[in-house]
Amino acid sequence: MGTRTLLAWAARRALGAVLTVLVATVVVYGALRLVPGDPVVALSAGRRLTPEQIEALRHRHGLDRGLLPGYLSWIGGVLRLDLGTSLNYQTGVLSLITGRLGVSGLLILYSATLAVALGTAVALVSAVRGGVTDRIASVLAAAATATPTFVASIALLALFSTGLGWFPATGAGTGPADRLWHLTLPAVAMAIAAFGVLARVGNAAFAEQLGREHVAVARSRGVGAAAVIRRHVVRNALAPLLTVVGVLVASLFVGTAVVETAFGLDGVGSLLVTSVSRRDFPVVQGIALIGVVLFVVVNTLVDLVLPLVDPRVTAGGPRR
Repeated sequence: MGTRTLLAWAARRALGAVLTVLVATVVVYGALRLVPGDPVVALSAGRRLTPEQIEALRHRHGLDRGLLPGYLSWIGGVLRLDLGTSLNYQTGVLSLITGRLGVSGLLILYSATLAVALGTAVALVSAVRGGVTDRIASVLAAAATATPTFVASIALLALFSTGLGWFPATGAGTGPADRLWHLTLPAVAMAIAAFGVLARVGNAAFAEQLGREHVAVARSRGVGAAAVIRRHVVRNALAPLLTVVGVLVASLFVGTAVVETAFGLDGVGSLLVTSVSRRDFPVVQGIALIGVVLFVVVNTLVDLVLPLVDPRVTAGGPRR
């Protein structure tokens, strides 16, 4: 692939990502405006309000605008990095979210590291050894994939926190080491399902490469087993693995809502749950938008990296 062709393909991918985000903003804003219920009820905090007070609240928070004018006003603010003002916290949505991104970001990174490292290792070992090891790994991966995050959270809390007392049940800790210790159980709870998916996809990818003719030829020429696995198996299986890793890492952002609520973490996920229950639409819209942008950016980066990692992947060609 020439440099000009690669740049043109990358530009098309970037344009597609921008259009995807733009369409997502319409869906996010429109869906929340169509949700039943009135945010003014949450704003009133149970007090009886006069019609004049209700109209004043609607006007103050932009709730009296129509769908199209409201969207145009909101998207204009988004382009200026202004996500609006929280109805409940009476502070900027962006500052409210960024203040909690530290906990959520570290939790996602911790969970993704566990899922990718363990999932890839189990997939490679089971594909190379086969037999009983492969069957055990398949059962383990299937069980992990089928385990909901909230079930994993409850089980881990009951066993390792309440039962054995090895890990704290709530809070994010203070200081780097203490924070990692507090986030271990939440990260494991989030990583279980992702580990299962990676183990299954990785096993299939590695097994397919092990059965290829060039692997048999390399072995017949006396190339060591470690070199064969590194050069001909792992490298050629990176394309499908990277694709799945990109999707899973982005989806972990959604999983923080359940885990942070279960473990009492003050992150973006718990903020989302609280904001939904209180009908704090600006905060919900802001978090949903950040989630969409994260998903699109991560997957676009994966698409851009694939041709560099695996020369067989051509621009616009199939991922094999």
